[in-house]
Amino acid sequence: MSSQPAPVTFEHLPDGLGIGVTRPRLTWRLPRGAAVQDAYEIELDRDGARHRTGRTAHAEQVLVPWPGEPLDSRARVGVRVRVWVDGAADPTGWSEPSTVEAGLLDAADWRAVPVGAAWPEEPGTDRRPALVRRDFTLDAPVLRARLYVTAHGVYEAEINGRRVGDDILSPGWTVYGERLRYRTYDVTEHLVPGVNTIGAWLGDGWYRGHIGFDGGYRDLYGSDQSLLAQLEVTLADGTTAVVATDGSWQAAPGPILFSGLYEGETFDARLHDTDWSTPQGRLKKAESWTPVATRTRDPHTLIAPKGAPVRRTQELSPTTVTPKGDGRHVLDFGQNLVGRLRITVDGPADTTITLRHAEALQDGELATRPLRGAASTDTYVLDGSGEQTWEPRFTLHGFRYAEVSGWPGQFTANDVTARVYHTDMTRTGWFECSDPLVNRLHENVVWSMRGNFVDIPTDCPQRDERLGWTGDIQVFAPTASFLYDCAGMLDSWLDDVAVEQLPDGTVPWYVPVIPGGPQWTPIQPGAAWGDVATLTPWVLYQRFGDLELLRRHFPMGRAWVDLMDRLAGESRLWDTGHQLGDWLDPIAPPDDPAGARTDRYLVATAYFAHSARHLQWSARELGDQEAAARYGQLADEVTRAFRARYVRPDGRMTSDAPTAYSVALVFGLLDDEQQRSRAGDRLAELVLQDDARIATGFVGTPLICDALTDTGHLEVAYRLLTQTECPSWLYTVSMGATTIWERWDSLLPDGTLNSGGMTSFNHYALGAVADWMHRVVAGLDLSSPGYRTLRFRPRPGGGITWARARHETPYGEAAISWELTDSDKTGSGMTAEVTVPDGCRGVVELPGHAPLAVGPGRHHLDTRDLERSAA
Repeated sequence: MSSQPAPVTFEHLPDGLGIGVTRPRLTWRLPRGAAVQDAYEIELDRDGARHRTGRTAHAEQVLVPWPGEPLDSRARVGVRVRVWVDGAADPTGWSEPSTVEAGLLDAADWRAVPVGAAWPEEPGTDRRPALVRRDFTLDAPVLRARLYVTAHGVYEAEINGRRVGDDILSPGWTVYGERLRYRTYDVTEHLVPGVNTIGAWLGDGWYRGHIGFDGGYRDLYGSDQSLLAQLEVTLADGTTAVVATDGSWQAAPGPILFSGLYEGETFDARLHDTDWSTPQGRLKKAESWTPVATRTRDPHTLIAPKGAPVRRTQELSPTTVTPKGDGRHVLDFGQNLVGRLRITVDGPADTTITLRHAEALQDGELATRPLRGAASTDTYVLDGSGEQTWEPRFTLHGFRYAEVSGWPGQFTANDVTARVYHTDMTRTGWFECSDPLVNRLHENVVWSMRGNFVDIPTDCPQRDERLGWTGDIQVFAPTASFLYDCAGMLDSWLDDVAVEQLPDGTVPWYVPVIPGGPQWTPIQPGAAWGDVATLTPWVLYQRFGDLELLRRHFPMGRAWVDLMDRLAGESRLWDTGHQLGDWLDPIAPPDDPAGARTDRYLVATAYFAHSARHLQWSARELGDQEAAARYGQLADEVTRAFRARYVRPDGRMTSDAPTAYSVALVFGLLDDEQQRSRAGDRLAELVLQDDARIATGFVGTPLICDALTDTGHLEVAYRLLTQTECPSWLYTVSMGATTIWERWDSLLPDGTLNSGGMTSFNHYALGAVADWMHRVVAGLDLSSPGYRTLRFRPRPGGGITWARARHETPYGEAAISWELTDSDKTGSGMTAEVTVPDGCRGVVELPGHAPLAVGPGRHHLDTRDLERSAA
């Protein structure tokens, strides 16, 4: 056993710098090999003054309450922990110290005001991005320096010619009027005694750029493009210098001529002064630098991040380069991704290189129709000064293929790299099995999550949309929270959902809200989408063990359920209003994605019952017994009304369709085991009637495999999973998909594109089946919040002979690996190895055998040994 716990972490953040809470919660992992934590002791070191809690008898080690005085702005505290484990009289050694440092927690801490170029703003038009800068002098060596920065728009900061941070598109997308995120950077090493320069590139981003479908909108949050920055420097002589954005800064047009999230970016290197953010830059092109215009921002709206920013996480080289004979080259990166191209080029001045992007090819050319209004085109003009490396700053594209034109001289694959960007969450979940097509499907789910988790959970990262659709993440959250530690990111986004929730409880279809077409405006309540308010906080609580997250979002869920209660009235049936129902059922025509087999009001009432039940469970976990009783009674009443309206006396549903049976079964809306059995049998019959091709949309697809599994039709569920004919999950794989498609037939069997206006090749919702793969195929599941207790229950089928999964729980790694042992691979014999995190417990249930309790550590099991033991 190792002698000390792992270093402490804070909240759901990757590090403690710039934290936005006064009492950050603490998490640590036990020394390897420890079974049970009996007690802990925490030490806080604040400027050399140490405070210890003393021995605290408690088994909790995840999100432990802050044990000391609350943090003030800028406060730095070293934190370490030691534990008593397994009944030992003596504690372990201390963990390595971690440091938490508060950001600016009080509005009065801010001196900075937003500054930007003073030329006319011209709302509603394209605007050339500006540079802003300021020189300043430091009279002594630097001990510590912090830059607190945000923008109206997006920014990249530089000090003395050196980039600050490695994040992109900061401050990200929030409901800016109420919540504008700022980041804290340690810039100590950027500064020198004497003259220094700080500056920033600015771009429109979501704040004033073009966003949204149906033509989109500009200036949604404002028409200015401004930086708000505060540099605080502690000097060796004990003094402090503060350099804040104010009227003393200067602005100039930058070499970026245009930048848009959908449109792409144009950069003219002939206009670029490489010394612009250095002291030498003040002597060059001095006439182009003019005083800034100052704007306003309520500092009460400035908030610290809850999760990681967007960063580059991977680079890919082209797998093929196809010359087109007219100076163009088409590149295939072998993977649909979200990111940008980086080029390295040498050529004459005035040479213009154009980069275009698309997810698919048609007849060897980029298929740009699915991009709709997104041009996805970057342009670079050379200055002739020699070899240059460039990539855009303030745009992202969804693409597998790119077209390069205008290249000077010979073009090779080494000249271009695709750089992958998304919110830099920690990967926590992995899955693999004996079926290579299923493995590729799972990899597609991972890539779609990466491409669509760009500061908020979006859809369709290639076209003119990229919105935070509430229903999509509602169905995908269980899968997402297994694959990545997305708690902080989704917690922050749920804060925006609460901000955008209407006073009557209506949850918008997508958050942040932008004006939409007539289908989405005015905002109106819709089942499955609005239920993100109740269901997603519950998922995050279950997966990450964060009860306070559940508590903070409970009022939002309560308002949503109360609204459904009012809309349904005494009948307890939600059978009015605009509903998307089982969105994108395969039979839905291209121009009517809501045209599904299942009655959309059946779906609405089922979700009403489901959300009320989850609100009951949430209230019970929070200790609110009165609310638990109220919403439990409401859930019972809605369930009875659902059965009376939508379940016939013979046990069939009024909508005799797979999604109807799936919601009734998984949501627990049927009367008894006999009714459940009949529904399960009918569901299996419907699936087999269609030769196990998919007949469900966004609502039914995440549920159907569980509905079949739980009613004794496991093999039918595997038939669905392993079907390769259209529509099916593996049809997309057989057609070369490397991400999850929006439509089951985004690419038709003849290789042509679906004619619908909504045809995306990167849309994670239908990949929600991966959660079933983790829990059922591999057999790794939780039985208490945060995976404190686990269930290992593999259920083989579909010809899969082995599978494995592992997940980094808040307590450590949980894993399972199993393989069938019988020569005929019937599934009656199995070996399995399971890993239980330190401080946790598990139950293993292999096919045909009684559950077996196991403790922390690695355990090897063989059904033949279990049979001999039973005998």
